[in-house]
Amino acid sequence: MKFISKKHLYLLSLLTGILLWAGWPAHGFSFLLLIAFVPLLLVEEYYYRERQNYRPFAFFKYAYISMFSWNILSTWWVLNATIVGGIAAILLNALFMALVLVFFHYVRMKTNNLTGYSAFIILWVSFEYFHLNWQCSWPWLTLGNGFANWANCVQWYEYTGVLGGSLWILGSNIVFTRLVKRIWIDKTEVKVEAEAETVQKKSKRNAILAAISIVVVPLILSAIVGMVYDLNHVIIKVPVKKGIRDPNIVNVVVVQPNIDPYNEKFSGNFMAQLNKMLALADSKVDSTTDYVVFPETALTDPNIWENNWDANPSIVVLKNYMARHPHLSLVTGASTNRDYSKGDSLPESARKYIDGGGYYDSYNTAIQMNSNYKLQYYHKSKLVPGVESMPFQKLLGPIADLAFKLGGASGTLGTQKEPSVFYNPNSKIKVGVAICYESIYGEYIGEYVQKGANLIFIITNDGWWQDTPGYRQHLCYARLRAIENRRCIARAANTGISAFIDAKGNITQHTEWWQPAVLSDRLVVYSGLTFYAQYGDYFGRAACWLCIPLLLFLLVSIINKRKTND
Repeated sequence: MKFISKKHLYLLSLLTGILLWAGWPAHGFSFLLLIAFVPLLLVEEYYYRERQNYRPFAFFKYAYISMFSWNILSTWWVLNATIVGGIAAILLNALFMALVLVFFHYVRMKTNNLTGYSAFIILWVSFEYFHLNWQCSWPWLTLGNGFANWANCVQWYEYTGVLGGSLWILGSNIVFTRLVKRIWIDKTEVKVEAEAETVQKKSKRNAILAAISIVVVPLILSAIVGMVYDLNHVIIKVPVKKGIRDPNIVNVVVVQPNIDPYNEKFSGNFMAQLNKMLALADSKVDSTTDYVVFPETALTDPNIWENNWDANPSIVVLKNYMARHPHLSLVTGASTNRDYSKGDSLPESARKYIDGGGYYDSYNTAIQMNSNYKLQYYHKSKLVPGVESMPFQKLLGPIADLAFKLGGASGTLGTQKEPSVFYNPNSKIKVGVAICYESIYGEYIGEYVQKGANLIFIITNDGWWQDTPGYRQHLCYARLRAIENRRCIARAANTGISAFIDAKGNITQHTEWWQPAVLSDRLVVYSGLTFYAQYGDYFGRAACWLCIPLLLFLLVSIINKRKTND
């Protein structure tokens, strides 16, 4: 008797997608991720045992059902921002994931359990790393992100980053699949002789111990890492004499103006919106405030030209505000432009004026202003594919006009080659500002820290997704950036959720959705580099190298098969 009926394969495939969704932030029970792939791996086991009668792509439809159901259930909210782009993201991401699973299945069919399941881990982690680093990047569903709301369980991310979490999840699913095979499949298929009964019991016992260990050991390690961190970074709160500032503490105010991005933000009175944010800030700003943070594209004046900052009325208003608060640094998002002179080298993102008189670039920009220091700015460089950038610009350039419009800009926005940090002349503090989508890239945030950033600010809009899991997931992922780099985070969102996050990933304050709000908190200033900040996604790079022999194996298999057929 077979351990499973073929008619149940579709249900098992769907169950994997449902378990992945049920374990996903913001409200999922993340430990379900440790067993979520088990039903699909049992489907794969079915075809593995019937490998003489089936081709590898027979497994594809089941893999796609699992991955599509996970993608649609967890990221359906993308459709609120862009229907066509959202459909493409869901369909293609599920396809990429399914192909990875088919490749793993092919390797296992041609080898053995050890090689096959090793390929499962290597191929999946390679895919996640690749998905972090190409022009159609969409790493929202990187498995390690799944523990974003369980920060105390993954304190070891300061050594591994989220790909270490992916490795944990994948390894756990293999171990639990082995446990199911020992307990269920052996019971239904194997008639054990008396002399082999002891061996089978020992095998089951070992499988149970392995399953318990792969869950418990990482949790123990997380607790140890957390305690060691506390011992090394305890700052004793002692009274500070009046007039003397604690150099380890920075006072930050974040402003959430709550301006509707669809019906008001980019079509309303930009000066009135700016005055609203300044009024909100003034409700919290005092003589001890070091930073005020406004959200992404807070300055929506379409005529902010970087060639002449001082000619823009919004910049003039901010400079006047800074003159009244000489101790203050203000960080804000803005939509900016740059005009190219004749003879300038033009990037791929350069746009031609309608009248054909020259070229310019548009940017999603972060700006820092001080009363006694020149304006500093950074251009968002991790762009949302299809929304802020046209992937493969050289190839798809002729259809760039069909790119989706979002945030007041169409086509591909300009970028810069690497992140830059903002210097504070008042306190010598350095700040890295991640703009929206950039905050899901752990290695990229680590580059800010490598450049000396003591604090991380995240400025975002999030209103495009409306009241859905999207903005809550986005907030959760910021907690992982805090752990990976051991930096406090101030998050300013246009429509929620704005928050403060400590260096252990705990949310210390947050606003509510769809409410104008302002928060103030005292953030601890840290220096030094975590292991992850120094070495980034080394698990991903190692997995990519290990893929080379797997690809060679695939190539040799195909060649041999053709020779056999001939």
